[in-house]
Amino acid sequence: MHTPATLVRGGTSKCWLFSQVHVPADRGELEKLLVAAYGSTEPVVLDGVGGATPTTSKAAVVGVSRAPGVDVDYLFAQVGIGTGTVEWTSNCGNCATGIALYAVAKGLVPITGDRTRVVMRNSNTGAVLEGVVDTTGGRVHEFGEQRVPGTRAGGVAVGLTFLDPAGGTTGKLLPTGSPADDLTLTGAESPRVSMVDAGAPVVLVDAGSAGRTGAEDLARVRADVPWLRAVRHAAAPLMGLLPPDGEPGDAVPKVGLVGPPVPYTTTADEKVRADDYDVSVRMLSMNSPHPAIGLTSAVAVAAAGLREGSVVAAAAEGQSGPWLRIGTPAGVVAVRCDDVRDGVPGRVTVQRAARLLADAHIYVPEARRAS
Repeated sequence: MHTPATLVRGGTSKCWLFSQVHVPADRGELEKLLVAAYGSTEPVVLDGVGGATPTTSKAAVVGVSRAPGVDVDYLFAQVGIGTGTVEWTSNCGNCATGIALYAVAKGLVPITGDRTRVVMRNSNTGAVLEGVVDTTGGRVHEFGEQRVPGTRAGGVAVGLTFLDPAGGTTGKLLPTGSPADDLTLTGAESPRVSMVDAGAPVVLVDAGSAGRTGAEDLARVRADVPWLRAVRHAAAPLMGLLPPDGEPGDAVPKVGLVGPPVPYTTTADEKVRADDYDVSVRMLSMNSPHPAIGLTSAVAVAAAGLREGSVVAAAAEGQSGPWLRIGTPAGVVAVRCDDVRDGVPGRVTVQRAARLLADAHIYVPEARRAS
């Protein structure tokens, strides 16, 4: 059995994209196909097309949307590494960047001159995003010069905007009603956190209250994974993401550290000065340190920065204007909030890059696909 698919790079993620006409509509059957195609039961997914990291083990099923004003719908899948499972509850802005380029390249959206607008709806969360793809000369480009922190390679420029991103999962930008809370963990720890729902549900820890800086290197963040998971699991029920008898997961809320800007060296060995950015952020991707920052997390950080009393506003003291510059392990990511009403942004934009990497037929073991 083989299944057509396209591999894209969107920002700092890689994602296999499947047309909805080529894969099962039933979620259970689709999960079996992805687990088999990715080799998800193996610890290093050697016998499959999956990546061995959370940022490269992603998939999406894409199709023309029937919703008014929306061009394409996409169902996002975070395929487990060594787990044989798929997580369906979240969204990925980096993959959406690639989906915007894919939609134009595959003719799902007609080219409209030098810039082509693609409106996308994430079926998992209902989030609506707008991608503006560089189609200079009225054509699709395989290569481009736009760069983003986290890779030295260029790509086709895509401006990605999250439309009305607040409260998509919980109904409120601040699920607890407060811009910051003291979160009780096992033992005597009570770190100061902001629980935010914009782009995705996210819990952001004030690094200083937890004896950290928010500018730790990836090795230190990796050592902190068990502690950050405990923060995530403690915050989930407070955000309405977990019923009292529910088992906590590792997809939502997303979790990370926030601190004031300090000088640091990126993973590409580039020096960043404290005055080059506004706030330090270190996030997890599932249970691994994110090499940069997920775009849904960046949206949440930027939205939190608009609210006085949040841990982001406190760390970014003195920052003003629509842009928030986020210092990540890979470099600085700038996020713009517009149409802000009562501290809630109507549009949050990040400049990204995407590239089509391959069109392929993935050979899926028949027995494993049907298991």
